[in-house]
Amino acid sequence: MDVNEILENVRSGQIKIEEAEELLKKLPYEDLDYAKIDQHRKLRQGFEEVIYCQGKELEHLIGICRRMAGERINVLATRASAEQAESVMKELPDFQYDPASRILKAIYHETPQVGKIVVCTGGTADIPVAEEAASTAEFFGTRVTRLFDVGVAGIHRLLNNMDVFEYANCVIAVAGMEGALPGVVAGLVDVPVIAVPTSVGYGANFGGLSALLTMINSCSNGITVVNIDNGYGAGYVATQINRLAVNGHEKNR
Repeated sequence: MDVNEILENVRSGQIKIEEAEELLKKLPYEDLDYAKIDQHRKLRQGFEEVIYCQGKELEHLIGICRRMAGERINVLATRASAEQAESVMKELPDFQYDPASRILKAIYHETPQVGKIVVCTGGTADIPVAEEAASTAEFFGTRVTRLFDVGVAGIHRLLNNMDVFEYANCVIAVAGMEGALPGVVAGLVDVPVIAVPTSVGYGANFGGLSALLTMINSCSNGITVVNIDNGYGAGYVATQINRLAVNGHEKNR
């Protein structure tokens, strides 16, 4: 059943609006040959498809960005290099680039910022990953408070800023080296903590593996761990948690 058939059946009363919505969720993607754009992801999941730039040919990246922006929807692209961003913005002036988070985006509709999450880091070197998380959450409508350089090497810096965590629905804790920060934070707050290990550290850090293992093995409750340097994943999950907290109700079954 295609879109026209679904709409005709709704108009004639053969199917209900709720049934039509479920059918629309399953409609095909848009095939560009080199990419298959999931135009109905927001209908299914609540958020538009996000573009992962790293490793993509410039021609392909520009084509995907052009097609998604052509729908006049907000577009988020992560892990964009300066070269990729420059090429996209030359072809598509609506796009903006943030070199700190490596996020490339086009905003056509302002998204209200609701709720609150806190994004904190162990050190200043962790900020690029933290900014990817914070910028992702903000893109999807989450109000973000940033708290940087409060790692365990100077735990008083964290303790002196505990008021920042008040009314937060979720915390993202980003750390490299041994990755101890999320465990400490989780022992001090009453909301979920998303731990993000980074590849910041010396040799035995093993590109973030030491931080990842510390976080996975934390004895603090309420911690979930994403992949090394995956600020985007943390920001996405934090937004889902924040949205549930703000909405404050269960789905109808």
